Amino acid sequence: MEYRRLGRSGLLVSEYSFGSWLTFGLQVGDTVAEECMKIAYDAGINFFDNAEVYANGQSEIVMGNILKKMGWSRDTFVVSSKVYWGGDKPNQKGLSRKHVIEACHAALKRLQVDYLDLYYCHRPDLNTPIEETVRAMSDLIAQGKVLYWGTSEWSAQEIQEAYSVARQYNLVPPTMEQPQYNMFHRERFEKEYHRLFQDIGLGTTIWSPLASGLLTGKYNDGKLPGNTRAELEGLDWLKERLTGEGAKERIEKVKQLGNLANELGMSLVHMALLWCLKNPNVSTVILGASKTSQLQDNLSSLQHKDLLTDDAMERIEEILQNKPKIVVF
Repeated sequence: MEYRRLGRSGLLVSEYSFGSWLTFGLQVGDTVAEECMKIAYDAGINFFDNAEVYANGQSEIVMGNILKKMGWSRDTFVVSSKVYWGGDKPNQKGLSRKHVIEACHAALKRLQVDYLDLYYCHRPDLNTPIEETVRAMSDLIAQGKVLYWGTSEWSAQEIQEAYSVARQYNLVPPTMEQPQYNMFHRERFEKEYHRLFQDIGLGTTIWSPLASGLLTGKYNDGKLPGNTRAELEGLDWLKERLTGEGAKERIEKVKQLGNLANELGMSLVHMALLWCLKNPNVSTVILGASKTSQLQDNLSSLQHKDLLTDDAMERIEEILQNKPKIVVF
């Protein structure tokens, strides 16, 4: 396992990290969750990702119990939470000062830690002045309850505005963004954020490197196999992505990518994960797993880094035909 700086910050995060979205408190039991956390930690993963909305807080409770049981030294791991969707009543969601601070306190209690290493604004809040949110995050950092704050699925314009407001009022600016990034979802990361990587040194903790399972090849027959995330309640958007408009074209590309991966001497899953790591603007790739064997297989992809050469990357581009065009002024 190698480690990368989180943007221009001094914090080092493992190139692969481990997240609990749609698994802890939902798809897997506490025993499997604990085994996955231990496998990840023993493999060198030092960043564990979570959020207040994951399993309605249960995900953080499960992770917190594991962290307490393992007894790992606090300076050997990085843990996160995210704020936005806390509940249905007024002030239980959004990015108001009240919810940002109360959600932080609740996450600290669930995770059983004294501070959050990373704290994200899970989505932009158009109803709250950006200065209010930036000031709340900056105050939490000043109090030692948060070390770095960032955003998730914000536009480049929104991130730049938060950064500018922080500089204007001598507050702490955002350090990182958590966007979706994979072979089929590239435009925002590679094009829209291009200047942010250069101008403010934005760090990134990317999610869905396997395009919600599409890049595993398990949907190649155009059907949804049983026991998949796409069949969970509330994830109709995911089912649409896998079976809706454009799905046939994507599946055809997945088949071609699978043939290329076999030719290169690795699995499609490994190639897709390593493809994300090849981008120098990726600070860490968040892995998710519902089985220990799945996590172990994902981690083993690091053995094949040397197979993803420049020539191999060009052949991947020939199949994808979706490389964003970046205009440099």
